[in-house]
Amino acid sequence: MSQHPAPSIETSNRIFTIPNVISFIRLLGVPLFLYLLLGPEQDVAAVIVLAVGGTTDWVDGYVARRMNSVSRLGELLDPFADRLYILATLVGFTVREVVPWWLTGALLLREAVVGVALLVLRRHGYGPPPVHYVGKTGTFVLLAAFPVILLAKAVPSIDWWAAPVGWALAWWALGLYWAAGVLYLAQIAQLLRADRDGPGAPRAVAP
Repeated sequence: MSQHPAPSIETSNRIFTIPNVISFIRLLGVPLFLYLLLGPEQDVAAVIVLAVGGTTDWVDGYVARRMNSVSRLGELLDPFADRLYILATLVGFTVREVVPWWLTGALLLREAVVGVALLVLRRHGYGPPPVHYVGKTGTFVLLAAFPVILLAKAVPSIDWWAAPVGWALAWWALGLYWAAGVLYLAQIAQLLRADRDGPGAPRAVAP
């Protein structure tokens, strides 16, 4: 029996797709999470919102691939939602003293370093390098660590196991996050070196 190749997934310019709607709903969870955390300090409810927003990280991409509805907007919304969740959580956790300032600083410094490198790359006419699986894993682990850390604070009776698990995940995510940053910097340096060596080198496609 002959096997037919799997159909290729094309990227469209559509805006109103099911994966994009999922991403928009994830984005709406960010202000709700901050309100629950910093307003009435309903930590258990904030944990639920944060957990749903983090664990559905893969849903929009999975649905897009399964339904062949990958869009350029979706490719931007998904990582934007991830970073917005991470930034909002870091700000809220730092204000509430759930995490120490040095963790927030270490994560934000990584984002700043990679962000500056990407700006330099764009000035040379390149788009961002492909997202590495190390970075995807680091983001997933970090979004898993945050609800567990907050749960340990919200429910003191389970702090004995939730805090160690949450902080183990946070340390793991921090290492992966910086490892991915180093990989991105290496990719960027390689592209800039090729640009310096001559116009014959292959160029990345700008988004």
